[in-house]
Parts: sequence; structure tokens; C-alpha cells
Amino acid sequence: MAETGEEKLIAVARHIAKTLGNTDNAMADDILQIFSNFDGRLREKLHESLSGNDGGAALDQTLRTIDRRISRYLTVDQPIWADPADASSFLDDVDELVAVIREWSAMADDKAVTSCLDRAEDLLQQCMFRLEEEFKLLIGRGGAESSDNAVGGGVGGYLDSDDDEDDGFDDVEIPVAHPVSDYNITIEALPSSTINDLHEIAKRMVAAGYGKECSLAYSTCRREFLEESLSRLGFLGLQNSSKPLEDADNDVEIEKWVKAINMAVRVFYPSERRLCDRVFGYSSSTAAAADLSFMDVCRVSTMELLNFANGIAMGSRAPERLFKILDVYEAVKDLLPEFEVLFSDQYCLFLRNEATGVWKRLGESIRGIFLELENLIRRDPAKAAVPGGGLHPITRYVMNYIRAACSRATLEQVFDDNLDGSSPSPSSSLPVQISWIMEVLENNLESKSKTYRDPALSSVFMMNNGRYIVKKVKGDELGSLLGDDWIRKQTSKVRQHHVNYQRSSWHKILNTLKLDNSNLSSNVASKALKDKLKLFNSQFEDIFRTQSTWAIFDEQLREELKISVAGTLLPAYRNFLGRFYNLQDIGKYADKHVKFSIEDVEARIDDLFQATAVAGSGRK
Repeated sequence: MAETGEEKLIAVARHIAKTLGNTDNAMADDILQIFSNFDGRLREKLHESLSGNDGGAALDQTLRTIDRRISRYLTVDQPIWADPADASSFLDDVDELVAVIREWSAMADDKAVTSCLDRAEDLLQQCMFRLEEEFKLLIGRGGAESSDNAVGGGVGGYLDSDDDEDDGFDDVEIPVAHPVSDYNITIEALPSSTINDLHEIAKRMVAAGYGKECSLAYSTCRREFLEESLSRLGFLGLQNSSKPLEDADNDVEIEKWVKAINMAVRVFYPSERRLCDRVFGYSSSTAAAADLSFMDVCRVSTMELLNFANGIAMGSRAPERLFKILDVYEAVKDLLPEFEVLFSDQYCLFLRNEATGVWKRLGESIRGIFLELENLIRRDPAKAAVPGGGLHPITRYVMNYIRAACSRATLEQVFDDNLDGSSPSPSSSLPVQISWIMEVLENNLESKSKTYRDPALSSVFMMNNGRYIVKKVKGDELGSLLGDDWIRKQTSKVRQHHVNYQRSSWHKILNTLKLDNSNLSSNVASKALKDKLKLFNSQFEDIFRTQSTWAIFDEQLREELKISVAGTLLPAYRNFLGRFYNLQDIGKYADKHVKFSIEDVEARIDDLFQATAVAGSGRK
């Protein structure tokens, strides 16, 4: 349109609006609105024409028009979004109100304009309250629709539960969801049409400065869905936080917790993040509202999940709790990358830091358990000796415990993660820690071996326990940690105890069988050999009677000992009998002096070490 044509149009509009304004304010408002909608450039010129220098009157007329249209929606009882046309019209009116406030704010020094702007802000606040109400209704209705459409009616479109056959009268526990093995899924918690409607509302509320109110409305509704979904997995959070979990229940509770935190971090939270972004949009103006909403939705459930893990970490450091803590440690460690990605914004940073802190405290607890194990071994008293020099219960307990612990690959990572010096109390590596525990155990066994009065039995005790340790280490992850050199040293110690046993048990009897090569008279030699044979019979019978009640747990070690004893004793005894039978003074009367034949001695040796080798329950 040419400039002259525009001026003519403005003049006509001024004349019509002014004339009608003198007789009918409502009609004048409508004419003003029509021309303003026709061309935004006419708005300011029309305002100037109608009011001269009185901007307050022009603004007042505009607000009356907007107020009249908006009030129709603010006073209705039924949801505005029940009719898409009403929803669209209401949003247009809100947009116009926001635009008017923004446009006239520059003239706020004018008292009349300021008064009108106060009215406009009050009206805008009422609009925001109504939009917030509509926002909540849409989320609730959308969640119900998604729940109805989900297979089995999962909460908020989340997941299916077990058979829910409730007759409506009996109180039943919350049904537990089926296990999920594939976490690579995204949940559509709300229908797309609902998300679009929510986005339009959120966009207006954020633009009007009501972003926090919108975030609060969103997070309140979605948080309920999220927490109920977690409860359907059997995790009840801290509902019973005043009552500590009994150890007997921990395995069950930990299993529920592992399922819940995996579903939350791998499925629920990413789906909520996606939903937040779609509702609030991806623009820089709404990013803060989206981040704040996501944090507020996830905050309570995340802290409950992490507080459970923290409670496990802060509990007793009794060695039997190691495997429960390892289960929790592994779950948190595996999810740390997801925590890093999901909670990367400024509002969620404290959740990410809390997850890292809990993970570190779990590691400290695990390392503390090994220190407690050392102390338990040291404090284990040298009470009554194990009968027969058998396997001590502490040896069996410690070796089975450490072997099971070292089968968990995560355990070595727990110690390695603390070697960088960043921890206030850096620890040694796992191999060094295990070697130290082995040394503490060996020292404890040495002190226990001194409770035996018979040095030979003391050596048998050390052989039994040393051989058991070596067998548990060989061919196992424990052997890889301790290394071949350690195994060779321990095997050498067992052999030394074997030598000590031979020396303590059989050295005296072998000395008895030694023959004197001096040229003695026949009578003197005969008497000396008879005395030696009598002494041998007494000594051998005592040793057999005693050592047949001793225990060797390892069949191979037991055979090695028998072969060793036989290989030392039988040749000496055979040589002695040969000399004894050759004496002229004894001759045919020799048999009445020989109590044990070579075969008898061999049979008695084979009957040594027949006692049960393990104190307490059966050997493992």
C-alpha cells in the first residue's frame, strides 16, 4: 500500500474509532482490535489518535477487551482443553496479553499506565494459575490414557506388573514387575497430542516468567508416576527407614534394589529426560525449566535409591557382608556412565556427585572389610588344640572366603581404584592385601601349633593347614593374584614341616636301631641287641598307638608321609633283624624276642593317620 493510502486508512480508522468511542466503549474496543489485528503498525497510531497524550486510557480500553474475552475461560468449570478450539483461542488471548504488557512496560513511568499494567499483571497471574491447572489435568489424563493403552496397564506407560487379581476388598501387597533384561528401550509416558498441548502451555508460562511454577506442576505429577513405577518393582524406598534391615532380609532387599536402580537409571530417567525436553522444548529460553523439571522429577527417587546403597556402605564391616556390598558396588559402578550423562546440567550435578560419593563409600567399606578380616584372624585365640593336628576351622574359613571373594573380578578394581592417591586413605593392591592376610593367617597358625606338647604333632598340624592353603590357591584366581613364587615358597614350608615331623617322630627310634660295629664279645653283643629290640618294640608301639589317632586331611600328603616313614624305618629295621638273627647266642630263640616282623611294621605304618582331619563339620 502506498504511503498516502496508508495515511488515508489511518485517518478513517481514527474517525470511526473516536466516533464510536464517544458512544459505545465496547464497540470501540472491537473496532480498535480489528484494525490492530489488520496491521500491527496501526496499533500505536490508533492509540495516539484515540487518547491524544493519554496512554493510560488507550491501554485501559485494550485491557478491557482482553479481560472480557479471557474471563470467559477463567470462570468455566470444565477443562478448557476439552475443546481444542477453546484451548487455541485462550492461548491467543494470553499471547496478546503478554504482548500488551511487554509493549506498554516502556511507559511504566506514567501513573495511569502503571495502574493498567498492575491490572494486566493480575490478569496474567490468573491466566497462569488456570494454565497450571490445565497443565496438571493434561498430565493426569495423558498418564491415564497411556496406562490404559499399556499392556497390563503399567503405571504412566511404564511397565507391566504381575497378575493383579484383586477383588477390591482384600489388602494386598504392591505387585512386583516382571524382570527386565533389555534396558535399551524408551517409554512413551504420554500421548503425542498431550505432549504438544503441554508444550504450548509450558511455552507461555515460561515466556510470562512462570517457568518455576510450570516446572513444579510438571514434576509433582510425573514424580508420582515414577515413584509408583519403582514401587511396582518391589522397591519401597525409605518407607521403613526407621527400622534397619535385618541381614537375613538384605539379600532379598538388595535384589529388589538392583532391579529398581537399573530400571530407573537405564529406562525411567532417560524416558523422563526425553519427555521433559519435548514438553518444554529445546530452545535456550526453556532449557532451564526443562532441566529443573527433570531434576525435581528424579530427585526423590534417586536419593532414595542412593541412600539405600549408602546405608549398605555405612553398615557393619563384618566379613560375611562382603558379597552383599559387592553386589551393590557393582550396580552403582556400572551405572556411573549413565549418571554422568543424565545428570550433567547444573540442577542435577548434586545427584551425579552423590552417586560418585556412594560408589566411593562402598569401595571404602569393602576395603575396610579386609582390614576387619585381618583383625579377626589376629584375635582368634589359641584355645584347645585341634584333635590329631587336623585342619583348623579358621584356615578353612579364611581360604574359602578369600577364594570366593577373589572370584569376583570387581574386587581387584575396588583396590586398584584407590591406588591413585586421591583417597584420603589409599590402600595397597589386592595381591598385596591377600599376601598380607596369608601372612597373618600363617602367624596365627604358628601360635596355635605351640599348643601341642608333641613337636611332631605340631608339625603335622602345620603340614595339614599349609597343604590346605596351597591346594586352595593352586589353579584358581587366587593363584594368579599371589603368583607362582608365593606358591613355591608355601610348598617349601610344607616340606620343611614334613622334615620336622620325621625328625621329631622317628629320629629317636632310628637311633635305637643303629648297630655298634665295635668288636664286642658274643654275650655282650647279644645282650645289647636284645635291649635295643625291646626298646624298639616299646617305642614303635607307642608311636603307632599315638599317631594312628592323628589326622592328615590330604590323601596324597598322607601317602607321602607313609612312604617316607616306611622308606626310612623299614631298611633300618630289616638290617637290624638280619644282624639279630645272625647272633650265635640267640639263634633259634630269636623269634620270641621279635615282636614285629617286617610285614607287621609295614602294616602298622599303613594304619597311621586314621583320624578325621577336619575339626567341626565335614571337610570342604
